[in-house]
Amino acid sequence: MHRRRRTALLLSAAMAAAPLLTACGSDAHPGAAAVVGGQRITVAQLENRVGEVRAAQREAVPDDAQYAQVIAKSGTLPRDVLHTMVLDQVLHRAAQDAGVTVTRKELQEMRGGLEKQVGGAKALETAWLQQYGVPPQRLDENLRLQLEAQKLATSLGTDTGKPAFWNALAEASKKLDIDLNPRYGTWDVQKSGRTDAKTPWVREVTATGTQQTA
Repeated sequence: MHRRRRTALLLSAAMAAAPLLTACGSDAHPGAAAVVGGQRITVAQLENRVGEVRAAQREAVPDDAQYAQVIAKSGTLPRDVLHTMVLDQVLHRAAQDAGVTVTRKELQEMRGGLEKQVGGAKALETAWLQQYGVPPQRLDENLRLQLEAQKLATSLGTDTGKPAFWNALAEASKKLDIDLNPRYGTWDVQKSGRTDAKTPWVREVTATGTQQTA
């Protein structure tokens, strides 16, 4: 269970508090949050995925005050979700390059085992939402990627915490030629992760929602 939780944390959005960002000036990536392997992840697609998480959080936390606390603790959600969407593609490409596949039976066995450990399907969905920001409708997708990560590491004779695994992801990142919209940061190929970019036209938004002068 420890390795599965660690891998889930690797692949899923980290729910950490941070200032919201807004853009001033021209946008070098009109309509795109990122371009991965020549394919656009549109801002609309990203917003839809963020909306899925927020809807699941709202359903799980009906109390307004508690929900406000959840929102406050996940101010980086759009950037975290984009990180996950890009990393998912990187991992899938690395798995494909290594000839790694995941069967439906393997996925069902993994989910069934986790459900037994945490006390049922609903408990598993709640745990993945709270700990990793994965809404219920994305749970199987996330578990499939975890299996890909585990099987990729095994095929490389290593595990997901070792350099050999991350080197494989770095090679996949290079092949996909990842380009993030600057408002969401930049993609570090060697680390296969998103980093915040310092750009002159990005301004922080205060806790009260007052935008500083661009």
